[in-house]
Amino acid sequence: MTKVGEAFENGQSSFDFSAVATRSSIERSLKRLKRDHLDMVLVHSDGNDMDIIHNEGALSELAELKQQGLIRSYGMSTKTVEGGLWVVENCDVVMATCNLSDDSDLPVLARAKDLNKGVVVKKGLQSGHADKSAGGSGVEAAFKHVFSQQGVTSMIVGTINLQHLSDNVRIVNDVLAAGESD
Repeated sequence: MTKVGEAFENGQSSFDFSAVATRSSIERSLKRLKRDHLDMVLVHSDGNDMDIIHNEGALSELAELKQQGLIRSYGMSTKTVEGGLWVVENCDVVMATCNLSDDSDLPVLARAKDLNKGVVVKKGLQSGHADKSAGGSGVEAAFKHVFSQQGVTSMIVGTINLQHLSDNVRIVNDVLAAGESD
């Protein structure tokens, strides 16, 4: 999975949701990854979901790239419920927020389940603040919460600590096994 629409240069973020920038980004990713296709591509919203959807060329270019076989699925990492619902209705996958302190995207997850669309959860561990030591309710509670939501396909979890990664895998396996027995 990769994203298009946002670039970082000299520590600064900039956005370009044009068809030209989208195609260029995909071609660059294919070359760097030495692949003939990408499995999933998401537009990285700047917060103006509906403007991107209705006035920019990124999503239509991704649809064209999918038809050409260069990508297998596409969607958008949204920041609004309205944008998330539109993406679920019109694309393959949506990236939405779900965590112990923010369930505003639950309507998006429910609609994705109804339509059998992919859901990638972002900020499920509250950007590292789910840990009890950081004042959160705990990583296990966060995983339980996210994976108890119907429609969730996967969750982004980042770490640079191998022990955290190992712990996260164990916790997710336990949460999923418990869910299967319910």
